[in-house]
Amino acid sequence: METPETLLDGAFWITAGVILSLLVLSGFFSGSETALTAASRGKLRSQADKGSKGAQLALSITEDNERLIGSVLLGNNLVNILATSLATALFTRVFGESGVALATLIMTVLVLVFAEVLPKTYAITNAESAAALVSRPIALIVRVFSPLVGAVRLLVRGVLRIFGVQTDPDSHIMAVREEIAGALHLGHSEGVVEKEDRDRILGALDLADRTVEEIMLHRSGIEMLNADDSPQDILEQCLKSNHTRLPVFQGDPENIIAVIHAKDLLRAIFARMGGPEGDVRLLTNFEITDVAKQPYFVPETTTLDDQMRQFLRMRTHFALVVDEYGSLQGLITLEDILEEIVGEITDEFDPDDADPVVEQSNDGAFLVDGAMTIRDLNRAQDWSLPDDEANTVAGLVIHEAQMIPTVGQTFSFHGFRFQVIAREGNRLTGLKIRPL
Repeated sequence: METPETLLDGAFWITAGVILSLLVLSGFFSGSETALTAASRGKLRSQADKGSKGAQLALSITEDNERLIGSVLLGNNLVNILATSLATALFTRVFGESGVALATLIMTVLVLVFAEVLPKTYAITNAESAAALVSRPIALIVRVFSPLVGAVRLLVRGVLRIFGVQTDPDSHIMAVREEIAGALHLGHSEGVVEKEDRDRILGALDLADRTVEEIMLHRSGIEMLNADDSPQDILEQCLKSNHTRLPVFQGDPENIIAVIHAKDLLRAIFARMGGPEGDVRLLTNFEITDVAKQPYFVPETTTLDDQMRQFLRMRTHFALVVDEYGSLQGLITLEDILEEIVGEITDEFDPDDADPVVEQSNDGAFLVDGAMTIRDLNRAQDWSLPDDEANTVAGLVIHEAQMIPTVGQTFSFHGFRFQVIAREGNRLTGLKIRPL
């Protein structure tokens, strides 16, 4: 029978040292996997642009996450299995048959605490710095294990294909816009991102997905000039208007023949009159079309992103919106698009009641103008009413009710109760909304 002195010989301590070294390697693999998968590629790119070679290498090896994770898991399983086998042999030699159970218990605790939880907690807390730190040795390990990982990958895909599962190596890549939007919503819910900041960034991201039809001023609200009116009447209407650009029609309001800018009109009239001492009677034969510009028409399906680029390229701020049949539907300006990003823009010439506002009644319900867009209501109240089928709140109620409601009718959908409180003709002009 072996004595304690012979059991605790040099081989015992060498084996124990190897087991501890393998546990350290296991912790390294676990922490590296967590750091490289949890690190933000945006932050790594920022560090790489500042000259961090570790961050640049981390970006490179995370391009193929499947190969990276396969190599790390292979290394991690190798050291864990080897450490457990050595520990079992060591404890069996010292404690006999009971050493197997003891080795399992002790190795489970050691691996769980020091090779899994501890390194992964550190890696999550310092993801980017840890990813840059481990990028060099992990890059070497990925290169060494690459042939074996490639063979395993082919085997796995072959087995999955037998069961009808198709794998996409790029399916793990989340769209950048979705990632940003998700981060903003999460940051706002946690109180880190202000609502205004979230709305501005999301507004800019949404420009490519929204069309001019959704934000245009409907034709019923367009202020126009009649080319057949007298110059005095045209000048008076321009002076009374809050707008600097006005469409000009002739005969039929659908027949837009030009767009006049107030500055161009005033300059032309001033010159025709002969200056400050001129005679207003000289305006008798004045033609507004002589100083007006050609109208710029755009289809209602144009995205806001494309339309903004067109405005900037053409150096104009005003466009008339037509449908597929060429009929006038409304107008849109560069300011309308910018308001989708920064919120409502007003100046000293805008009337106080120009934009619909949300008022809260004494009973806790919200009084809303039917012409208010669903998007503006959602931004104002932080709600999530759908705007796929309608642009305005009134349009949403009509769509859901499948009719034009009368005053006093109440409907419940999408988690809210809608009551019609005002109607003009076929237009719902006032609604009372209460969250259910």
